[in-house]
Amino acid sequence: MNNKIQVDTKTFVRFWLVILGLGLLALIIWKAATGLLIVGISLFLAIAISPLVNRVASLMPGKGRKWSTVIAYVIVMVVLTAILLVIVPAVVGETTKFVANLPNMVEEVTKGLSWVNEVGHTLGITNLQDQLLSGLEAFSVQFVQDFGMNILNSAGKIGAFLGAFILIAVLTFLMLMQGPEMMNSFWRRLEGNRRAMKLRKTIDRMGGVVAKFASGEIIIGIINGFMTTLVVVILSIIFGFSPGLALPFGLITGVLCIVPMFGAFIGGVLVTLLLLISNVWAGLAFAVYYLVYMQIEANIVTPRVQSKGMHLPALLVLSVVTIGIYMFGLIGAIIAIPIAGCIKVWIEEYGISSDIAK
Repeated sequence: MNNKIQVDTKTFVRFWLVILGLGLLALIIWKAATGLLIVGISLFLAIAISPLVNRVASLMPGKGRKWSTVIAYVIVMVVLTAILLVIVPAVVGETTKFVANLPNMVEEVTKGLSWVNEVGHTLGITNLQDQLLSGLEAFSVQFVQDFGMNILNSAGKIGAFLGAFILIAVLTFLMLMQGPEMMNSFWRRLEGNRRAMKLRKTIDRMGGVVAKFASGEIIIGIINGFMTTLVVVILSIIFGFSPGLALPFGLITGVLCIVPMFGAFIGGVLVTLLLLISNVWAGLAFAVYYLVYMQIEANIVTPRVQSKGMHLPALLVLSVVTIGIYMFGLIGAIIAIPIAGCIKVWIEEYGISSDIAK
């Protein structure tokens, strides 16, 4: 028995209008993804800086929120600029030194390859040493050439990054200055509405989640960076390389530590590689130290600092960080966990089905 479903013209048109509208909305979001990301980052930073603004305001009674906002914002911008001015020259300097010394390093390595021809004869390969030397020399020359070309090709990307950075800085400042008053004005219009007040409570909780996450990550980063600086100073005394590398390397691990899950590891690997350029034994010693420190940080430091945080399961944290990385790269990894925390708050307040419309 065949059943026929009758659909009137109005319902049919509405259905396809909804589909068309959803497709158009997805296209708009796709086209505006970069702009939405910049606005989202600015909002995240504004919420993260708000506790500092409140702290400055408590130290300056009677001065008003605008002055405390300006002072807190200037402090953050000065710190970020100082970090960049310290880290970038150190990394570029060490990398440049490595590139400049690469041909000499290849030559030193090849001096001890006289036994290679014997191994080659055993394997039936003639002049294995010459083949290896030619390969190493070609690699070193190509590496040096590619390094210079990559620097030139990166000029445009650096310009785009600086443009986005300035835009984010301006948006963050405006959100800090005008955002609270705009939100208060919005909520005053809805005063007395029970659902609106519950929504305000939920949004305030979400803001608290972001602020606590940011402050906790900053504290962990400061501890990590301080310990790296101290250890590199000690290693410079033992192995005789420049102690001036200690502060930049500490900033590298401290800043990258803010990136959830993988940031601390990436920072340790980067500092280890840079130390290996200066002194092989110093690099190996730092690698051993950092492996031990990561265990201490994961099991003692982070649980204590983030004890009042979001309490998200490790599986969920890894999942959202992975999604964030593949969607928005490094920025996605940083904002993924607080977004997950905000979703958790929403579910706690409204449930999965959400009764906000009730």
